[in-house]
Amino acid sequence: MTHDHDLVLRPTAAQISTALNPPPGRNGGDLVVETLAGLGATTVFGLPGQHALGMFDALRRSSLRYIGLRVENNAGFAADAYGRITGEAAPLLLSTGPGALTSLAALQEAAAASAPVLAISSQIPTAGLGGGRHGYLHELPDQAASFRGVVKSVHTVRSQSQIPSAIAAAWKSALTAPHGPVWVEIPQDVLLAETGLPVVTAMDATPDDLAPRPELTAVAADLLSRAARPAIIAGGGVVRADASGKLLQLAERLDAPVVTTFGGKGAFPWQHPLSMQSWLEDRYTTDLLEDADVLLVVGSGLGELSSNYHTFKPRGRVIQIEADLGKLESNHPALGIHADARLALQALLETVSPREDDQAADRVRDLLARVAERIAAQELTLEQDVLASVRRALPAGSPSFWDMTILAYWAWSAFDARGANTMHSAQGAGGLGYGFPAALGAAAADPSRPVLAVSGDGGALYSIAELATAKQYDLPVTWLIVDDGGYGILREYMTDAFGQSTATELTRPDYVALAESFGVPGTRTTPETLETDLTKALATPGPSVVLLPAVLRMFAATHLD
Repeated sequence: MTHDHDLVLRPTAAQISTALNPPPGRNGGDLVVETLAGLGATTVFGLPGQHALGMFDALRRSSLRYIGLRVENNAGFAADAYGRITGEAAPLLLSTGPGALTSLAALQEAAAASAPVLAISSQIPTAGLGGGRHGYLHELPDQAASFRGVVKSVHTVRSQSQIPSAIAAAWKSALTAPHGPVWVEIPQDVLLAETGLPVVTAMDATPDDLAPRPELTAVAADLLSRAARPAIIAGGGVVRADASGKLLQLAERLDAPVVTTFGGKGAFPWQHPLSMQSWLEDRYTTDLLEDADVLLVVGSGLGELSSNYHTFKPRGRVIQIEADLGKLESNHPALGIHADARLALQALLETVSPREDDQAADRVRDLLARVAERIAAQELTLEQDVLASVRRALPAGSPSFWDMTILAYWAWSAFDARGANTMHSAQGAGGLGYGFPAALGAAAADPSRPVLAVSGDGGALYSIAELATAKQYDLPVTWLIVDDGGYGILREYMTDAFGQSTATELTRPDYVALAESFGVPGTRTTPETLETDLTKALATPGPSVVLLPAVLRMFAATHLD
């Protein structure tokens, strides 16, 4: 009898020939790029450095496409977006010490958003490892220690024979739910040394399925089938698992209202009769969710933003489906189901009984009317008009990437993403500078459609150097910069808290002239002409910048009432 574990892949004649006669001139870097290509990678991001030159030299002997950015953190944001858009692990090649450490903020965002990023860094020579102070350039006593609290897994290579297995293990880790960033480090001498090892072929790093326990989904299905007022919170896990279709089926079968978190934008149709949209920073939404006798939370940890700043206090039974074990029941007691959202929703669809609730759509309609009335009373017409202009200008299906800026905070609650996996922001970790380099990564993933980036003038200065990247690779990204002369949201926070703001005002360049100095077209617009100017820029091939001088305000928060 033959068992599955007895089966061994037999090499082809061509593979045997290549193995016995590897081409000359290869080094450890070739083993890296060969492994990546064997795993299915097609594009890598990064920035070269002295210790990492073995990897970068090997790129010219490979079929991999290289997108080089100007700052390691921005390269990390680009890889993050590439991973979100494609669902593939995005390779990020970095150098030792300062180069590696500069990527930490981007890797934190990837971890918070469950974006699969495969970071591969060089290390000091093998002789310097072990924590001694040898005085090598870029030396750290324990470089990997800086990453262990940020990434899913850390893999340190000591010899060339370990390279394929270490990268394959990291790849599998990055793509096993929950997705996330991983870290591989390889010493300089291992990368540079000539290798006689065979060309890497036939790599297999299939991620593990995270299936739900059937007894738990049976209990969950029974609770939902018998609920009087069920409701659903859909988080980023639904988007990462490509489970929006199954979510729609379940919500309609249960007649259950659905609200999407800011990370879950687009997971549920915005205009659907059961859609509460994304007004999570609103007490009316919080009240409706608290009133649910059974609340299904899918792919969300109910963190600070998703819980209206921890003012949400559910009164009914909570069912939480979450792939990240650390988030399961971390904020509220629940029937916790540790599983990938897609597999868990499928299990519920197979077991839940249909129910009808003639009042569910009425409750949703009343909620949205009350939210609209509250916002209208604050005289925020400019902000709503600007966001509406952006929505009309952006083609359906085109992705958008939002920095931490006031217009993005509006978009979290009020923007119709028009599809899953189309709207992304840095709200996971909350760092500045995400929007533009992330949009470049998305454009590299799919250059057939325009991509929108939105930043404030403060966040724009974090990534202004990447105009050179956009031009060099002719990436179709339109960058909308809202210039209010400073860190606008911090100005608001400080004025509200202290009566005046400090350290929030900025001297900034002429962004239009600066863009043009890179050879990137720039347009200065107004709120009245924004839709026209943005539409034109998005329809023009290659990169462009649209500058909107405007001081926007946030709507009043309800968690402070």
